Amino acid sequence: MQDLAGKHIVLGLTGGIACYKSAELCRLLVKGDATVQVVMTEAATQFMTPVTMQALSGRAVYLSQWDTREPNNMPHINLSREADAIVLAPASADFIARLVQGRSDELLSLLCLARPIDRVPLLIAPAMNREMWGHPATQRNLRQVDADGARVLGVGSGWQACGETGDGRMLEPEQLYQEIVAQFQPKVLAGRRVVVTAGPTFEAMDPIRGITNHSSGKMGFAIARAAREAGAEVTLVAGPVHLPTPRGVVRVDVLSAQQMLQACLQATQNASIFIATAAVADWRPASRSEHKIKKDGSGQAPMLHFVENPDILLTVAQSERARAGRLFCVGFAAESENLVAHARAKRERKGIPLLVGNIGPLTFGQDDNSLLLVDAQGERELPRAPKLALARDLVAEIAQRLPGAVAGSD
Repeated sequence: MQDLAGKHIVLGLTGGIACYKSAELCRLLVKGDATVQVVMTEAATQFMTPVTMQALSGRAVYLSQWDTREPNNMPHINLSREADAIVLAPASADFIARLVQGRSDELLSLLCLARPIDRVPLLIAPAMNREMWGHPATQRNLRQVDADGARVLGVGSGWQACGETGDGRMLEPEQLYQEIVAQFQPKVLAGRRVVVTAGPTFEAMDPIRGITNHSSGKMGFAIARAAREAGAEVTLVAGPVHLPTPRGVVRVDVLSAQQMLQACLQATQNASIFIATAAVADWRPASRSEHKIKKDGSGQAPMLHFVENPDILLTVAQSERARAGRLFCVGFAAESENLVAHARAKRERKGIPLLVGNIGPLTFGQDDNSLLLVDAQGERELPRAPKLALARDLVAEIAQRLPGAVAGSD
């Protein structure tokens, strides 16, 4: 996906071992169709060569405010005016302190100070030792740069190059990339709390086997990411899938339909949107064997009795919050045939304002999909596209349908 098509990113590197991650971040930005201008401090060149960053960005790296390539000898003005965003990755404790003080005696701090605050966001990815990160001076400086209009992206936790373990690691390149992409997405769900379900459920027969389905969870995870990009506070209730949690999303892992129902009832108590994407098993074994059910040589399968699982979407849609109009419910229908008829019937049966249908065998495990939106006015198709692109379109559709939304607004 060309997530950053038409965007120009100034990528600033300050002194720190995490510069090795900046090379991969630069590659991801270019792959996302952004143009990238790298600016490095003198300290950064001790950890990463400008030649490497030039090769990855396809542009000569800027190192000095006296760079003679600029006819007016003002690279700090020119570079900041051309940028759609300035990203500092890594941002050292020293450089963050310089930002707080407004110091500007080298190119990168100069262009940060000279940037038009109202239209060029400054994204800061700190990287430092755990003691430096936790020091009151650093935390005070981070609060100040945030108050001054920058956006601090947070840090990771784990093993550090110094041999210690704790907070202060720079976020991974893919996490930073997601944050940068999110920066440019319309904030159509700002202030909303969204709950998304994703993946299959697993209904155990014994400690080894169970009933499940082919759902990969990719669509639900894409919707959770898109909702967070749109400014929402997102909780993702996930069945048994092996997918990375979208940046900034709270994940609740469950196994069975009953566990998913309880998690959803808890999460939707303060939510304004519920999107039931998960492919929940309709039935479960009436009882679970304590030990593995073995073959007995008779050639006959054991007799299993099933009971119907709770209807998660229907239960949430009939909750007091939903009936009062404070929880907008969206359902998904994965069908194998007669999609329009089944989707219409399911929307009516669940009593929800919007149902999203697709043909399950054509989407399970795939990276792209097509969706059918069914509401009281009829049906509309979202043509086949990458799931994240569809998720963003769906989020925009939901935003327009919320109480108080202005038609055609973003």
